[in-house]
Amino acid sequence: MTTATLAAQQMSPTQVDRIVTPRGIEIWHVESHVVPLVALAFTFEGGGAQDPADKSGVAQMMARLLDEGAGLYDADAFQERLAGRAIEMSFNGGPDAVGGSLKTLVKHADEAFDLLRLALVEPRFDADAVERVRGQMAASLRYQMNDPGVVASKRFFAEAFAGHAYGRPNNGTLDSVARIARDDLAAFHRAAVARGRVKVAAVGAIDGARLTELVDRAFGDLPVDSALAPVEPTRIQGLGERHVCDLDVPQSVIRFGMNGISWRDPDFISAYVLNHILGGGSFTSRLFQEVREKRGLAYSVGTSIVSYRGVAMTWGYTATKNERVAECLSVIESECARLRDEGPSDEELEKARNYLVGSYALGFDTSTKIAHQLAQISFEGLGLDYIARRNGLVSGVTQEGVRDAARRIFDDGKMLVVVAGRPVGL
Repeated sequence: MTTATLAAQQMSPTQVDRIVTPRGIEIWHVESHVVPLVALAFTFEGGGAQDPADKSGVAQMMARLLDEGAGLYDADAFQERLAGRAIEMSFNGGPDAVGGSLKTLVKHADEAFDLLRLALVEPRFDADAVERVRGQMAASLRYQMNDPGVVASKRFFAEAFAGHAYGRPNNGTLDSVARIARDDLAAFHRAAVARGRVKVAAVGAIDGARLTELVDRAFGDLPVDSALAPVEPTRIQGLGERHVCDLDVPQSVIRFGMNGISWRDPDFISAYVLNHILGGGSFTSRLFQEVREKRGLAYSVGTSIVSYRGVAMTWGYTATKNERVAECLSVIESECARLRDEGPSDEELEKARNYLVGSYALGFDTSTKIAHQLAQISFEGLGLDYIARRNGLVSGVTQEGVRDAARRIFDDGKMLVVVAGRPVGL
């Protein structure tokens, strides 16, 4: 047993303390002194869905620039300070949030949290750093133009959420990234990075009093709040449609999607178990057995639940020979309809519940994973005791609950399909 595994077991992440700092910042805290480090995860409400319509990619570019120079330190000097103390700091931008993480040895906590404060409160957005990150994003976008998986995914979201912020690529386009100016980055930073909208989780060898001091030091100088446009609720569009992105490849990549159930919905856990049975359960799922094992149509196939602030959907992926795309889709649609009409077998339901209960602890095997899980649970508003309740909720899922979720998700059987390749007979 490794030290990290032992530490994870002894942290007992069901024991989570809630702290509210003098500056009003809520922290979910797990204290453990097995390893002398602190892992921090945080999430600010407001992500790519807040980008200007003609400048998608602002949130992601801004997040990538936060540690590219701050306060008195330019990009090189800032990174040298981090490296000199083995401090790990990163930021990311998603559709609904800008988030980040920090990991440091306890003995370097003061400097680590001071550097985090600079990154959050005083980012420089220097011209050379902006152009460097712009170039990196543009290079990635050019590379993705020939990736059938990315092409299919982007087209899927563009069709599913046409006219909505979720339909625009979170990492932008070549044109939109080229238009982003420093003023856009600074404006987004002012709007999104506010202490009134941050969720913070911390795990490690630090007590509540000390953590309170450090978190207020890092986040306390941020504005309490700022005007942030609410994300308009939407639904997946184009159900029943099939779209082809013409690419000269021998194997077509398929993305398909239908209705979903959000994390905050009372039926989510039933939908989660249903998704495991359909395509989320890897080797045991219906789609894996029917598409790969019985027919040899694809090497991999699966589904997942996407839950955003404004919409939820179930979507899936696979890839198959161009001449077998229609057959593959027919099998997928058939299995969705069977689950809607008949539900899973008692054995399928029992196996799914047992796996999901037994595997849950694997997401808590490091301090960083625990911190990220807690920050996500806080962001979704699921409650401080969710980790303690979650396995009980899964174990309590019934046939009736799964069938109700299947009727909501599969509805009339129509799905939006996007294929990147040259499918035959579709």
